Amino acid sequence: MKYRQLGTSELNVPVVMFGGWAIGGLWWGGADDENALAAIREALELGINCIDTAPAYGFGHSEKLIAEAVKGRRTEVIIATKCGLRWDLEEGDLFFEATDNTGKHVKVYRNLRHASVLEECNRSLKRLKTDYIDLYQCHWPDPSTGLDETLDALLELQKAGKVRAVGVSNFSPEMMETCRERVALASDQPRYSLLSRDTEKEVLPYCRSRNVGLIAYSPLEHGLLTGKFSADQELRHGEGRAQQPWFRMENRRRALTAINTVRPIAQELGMTVAQLAINWIISQPGVTSAIVGARNPRQVQENARTAEFTMSHQQLAFIRREFETLAEPT
Repeated sequence: MKYRQLGTSELNVPVVMFGGWAIGGLWWGGADDENALAAIREALELGINCIDTAPAYGFGHSEKLIAEAVKGRRTEVIIATKCGLRWDLEEGDLFFEATDNTGKHVKVYRNLRHASVLEECNRSLKRLKTDYIDLYQCHWPDPSTGLDETLDALLELQKAGKVRAVGVSNFSPEMMETCRERVALASDQPRYSLLSRDTEKEVLPYCRSRNVGLIAYSPLEHGLLTGKFSADQELRHGEGRAQQPWFRMENRRRALTAINTVRPIAQELGMTVAQLAINWIISQPGVTSAIVGARNPRQVQENARTAEFTMSHQQLAFIRREFETLAEPT
């Protein structure tokens, strides 16, 4: 595994992080806890020692699983979790509605108010069975709350030793600049894949110029870039993929055409298509790491091997050109 410093923080993170969204079960067709625990433990053995999660991933379930998996190994692990999405408090900006793992209908609000951030952190610490969080990130901007109020809370948590480093997710350069006036901003976490490239317009150049770590989420575009989905494949009931524009049949067909064009590069280097897609992301200047989910040890092993490969400038450029012709669906 290869490691990179996360911005100006003291954290050195693997170029491939373990993503804890899928193991939470929400929108992924349920969860298999035993496989999830085995996957996390395999990740640690293979050097993937940074685990990214959030309270909203299974409404606390992902964090609880991580606590169980890393029991007795806390000092070996970098835990990154988030705040700002509340399903238990109808306050803030209504973001989306969902069904939790028990079948209960819930409303999720964006809430980065001072009291809420402090409360969320304490709840995450309890679920994770730890007394500190390595990287604490604002999950989404909250239009109902001023950033200064949020930053006051984050600074308070740092001063108390509950948070080592502060990060954000889905923030614009303007928002990050405001954050940097008050805190040592370690990272931003935007969506970034061969099929979702908006990050390249402003966010990636900003992070690169300010030495803010960039952690790419959804580098496999919810699994589409594994090349394992056919254009007409039926999705399981309850899968979040079904709501994603790239998974509509006509869009899947366009994506698969590009995937098949670059597949020979993967074959030449002994990679899977998924490894090629992840490797392309972590090869982009300014990218610190990519978050990749896994639900069993076999998937973890494939993800970990991604760091072993090096593509030439010509191969990286060819892949870029092939996917640049695809207009992102809305």
